[in-house]
Amino acid sequence: MQPIMTIAEVEDLMVEVFPHAARSYRLEELGSMTAKLRMVPTEDNLRPGGSVSGPTLFGLADCAMYYAVLAMIGPEVLAVTTSSSIDFMRKPAAGKDLIADVELLKMGRSLAVGDVKITSEGQDGVVARATLTYSIPPKR
Repeated sequence: MQPIMTIAEVEDLMVEVFPHAARSYRLEELGSMTAKLRMVPTEDNLRPGGSVSGPTLFGLADCAMYYAVLAMIGPEVLAVTTSSSIDFMRKPAAGKDLIADVELLKMGRSLAVGDVKITSEGQDGVVARATLTYSIPPKR
């Protein structure tokens, strides 16, 4: 299954409906049931000790999945997260971009299930791994 929206179309939609996300994330790749989203962490995303916070990593995983789902189904902005699980595996490199790679495992009429692996630019290994399920609204 190929995306029905382009990178530009997804990003334009995000500017319209979630401008804060459009400022924080950049969609770099879309493929068959895959997507890659980049985030540049700021001081606001850090926890004491200079590490990127868990909520920031979760937000990246959730937004990456949202971008991937929208690319596959079109501008159905009422698609929502119904389930999620995240494992924090290692501390991200300080001052480096975070990259979320999404693999959609199932794209049904009412549910999408995917895995998101987050890495830190220039660092070996996965920083966090999440599994998310999205509910897709019925066609109008």
